[in-house]
Amino acid sequence: MKISKAFKTAFFLFVAVMMTSAAWSQDKEKPASPPMTAEGTINGANITINYSSPGVKGRTIWGALVPYNKVWRAGANDATTLETDKDLMIEGKKLPAGKYSFFLIPREEGPTTVIFNTVAKQWGAYDYDESKDALRVDVEAELKDDITERLEYRIEDDAIVVEWEKAVLPISVE
Repeated sequence: MKISKAFKTAFFLFVAVMMTSAAWSQDKEKPASPPMTAEGTINGANITINYSSPGVKGRTIWGALVPYNKVWRAGANDATTLETDKDLMIEGKKLPAGKYSFFLIPREEGPTTVIFNTVAKQWGAYDYDESKDALRVDVEAELKDDITERLEYRIEDDAIVVEWEKAVLPISVE
């Protein structure tokens, strides 16, 4: 049986369209750590935080997925960024207006170190350079009984709050 050239061409076009459709539909699926934005105003300063929000998914987060005593990008994928159009007082220390990458160093005991780094565009913490830090402050994390499944940032009246799993980190802002 001989297959015509027209049939072969039509068949290959059909397969190509189906493969393209399948690939396109996969792009529409929700990513494991979707991009999120937290926006708000504190004392007239507009603040925007961009981050990717991973889920707990039954995992142990603090001390396991996110190791203690190591710089963490405070989200998934790209480093989390914080942008402000006015100077802020973070835990009583000045952070000039600008855009920063935002990192944390969580600890099993003692305060978490909060870092604002002048290199805003970074992939994770792989190229993190402490010499580029604009500000470091220490903040005590709080524990709660219930679980926050996805990493969440909130901008409140006088704080930036980071919440994930059973930990809440309220960072004082003026």
